[in-house]
Amino acid sequence: MTVSNHSPGTEGKFTCLIIEDDSSFAAMAAQVVRGEGGEPVLVSTIEAAREATAKRAFELLLLDNHLPDGKGYDFFEQLSRGTPDAPVVMITGAPDLQEAVALTRNGLYEYLTKPVDVDALVACLQRARTRLRARDEGTKRNWFAESPAMTEVIQQLRQAAKHAGSTVLLTGETGVGKELAARLLHELSFPDKAAPFIAVNAAAVPGDMFESELFGAERGAFTGADRKRSGLVAAASGGTLFLDEIGEVPLNLQGKLLRLLEAREYRALGSVETLSFNGRFVTATNKQLSAEVKAGRFREDLLYRLDVFSIELPPLRKRRADIPGLCEFMLSQLAAKYGRQKPLIKAEDLAALSAYDFPGNVRELRNVLERSLLKTAEESRWLGLDRNWLPRPGAFSTPVAEKSAAMPAIDRNLSAIEAQEYRLIAQMLAEANGGIRRAAAKLGMSPQALLRRLEKWPELRGTKA
Repeated sequence: MTVSNHSPGTEGKFTCLIIEDDSSFAAMAAQVVRGEGGEPVLVSTIEAAREATAKRAFELLLLDNHLPDGKGYDFFEQLSRGTPDAPVVMITGAPDLQEAVALTRNGLYEYLTKPVDVDALVACLQRARTRLRARDEGTKRNWFAESPAMTEVIQQLRQAAKHAGSTVLLTGETGVGKELAARLLHELSFPDKAAPFIAVNAAAVPGDMFESELFGAERGAFTGADRKRSGLVAAASGGTLFLDEIGEVPLNLQGKLLRLLEAREYRALGSVETLSFNGRFVTATNKQLSAEVKAGRFREDLLYRLDVFSIELPPLRKRRADIPGLCEFMLSQLAAKYGRQKPLIKAEDLAALSAYDFPGNVRELRNVLERSLLKTAEESRWLGLDRNWLPRPGAFSTPVAEKSAAMPAIDRNLSAIEAQEYRLIAQMLAEANGGIRRAAAKLGMSPQALLRRLEKWPELRGTKA
């Protein structure tokens, strides 16, 4: 078998390994994959599949259950361990309900029975491609916008990107991802060139060094200035200057920022030459700047100059729909960091994570996952979620949904993600005593979106505490 060196994901394409000994079905599946923009690779045995996956990475796998040298069911665990991020679709002519449930528990993406309708296979591939695209975007941006709240933020960032001269103020609690939003805005504003992105934590710059760090300094401008140096403003010219924690800048230094923002001009410390800045200003704060103005700690005229285009990033508790994607991406990052295989998350653990309020937001979620990963045995297929260190006792108690749902999710032959969604919706409905609007607000979705999901699971409508 000849294997090319094509890299998965190149130019928006995807690679699909089809493990199938029925030549007519394999040909049909390959045609469907090509029609969806993919590159199919066909093998007919488990041994050939091992060779193929050892030589290259695949983004999607179609696995027949009955093969000449063994059962796909038995090969699935080894296959998914070697390709942890690739959806695996099992295809069989002799469906077994218990087998399907067990495979789903162990991370199978979908289970199809022969004869497989072409439209059903196309729909399956499109769902898998949607998942891959979400993963790829998350890999590029460490950003997930499944929830309505984050979808709105993305739309606002795209709108702000159209006006490169405007100053953007990002607000939100600590740990919500304001710097990531600033980086995304930068990418959207300068899509066709390698423009600089300079991030400055305003609170971390000592007051006596603030002016020289930002604007630069001439030789001899202060004790120790033995050479001329450029500042961070000059480094960001033509790109984005991101000033984080802008509310921490001392009052006596805020006037220097005001001139830069108003006139886009500045002078290096010790220089009489006026320089100009031709980039974008993005600032961020976790404070209520209007309250800081009333308290006399922040200049009102600077606030007016900063608050030209303001975007508030929601806390994680208001965007719970993003948690599964964030967990998947962060675990991939952390596994790579520690040089180990990425474990899977059990549906009940994902439901518990989604039910927790995370006062530390995305930063706290990453900390939970990192602690859990380091305490999980390297040979374990499943993440051992650490429930003991959290500051709030009972934060990861058994979800209400597991007690009150009319039918255990796994018995409904749902995927792990669907099971998590089922249990979480049941829990939030119970906490809201059946109220649709309150439950939707807790889930971070619109009431209409929740009602659409209840059409799929009507037995949850009666869920109450």
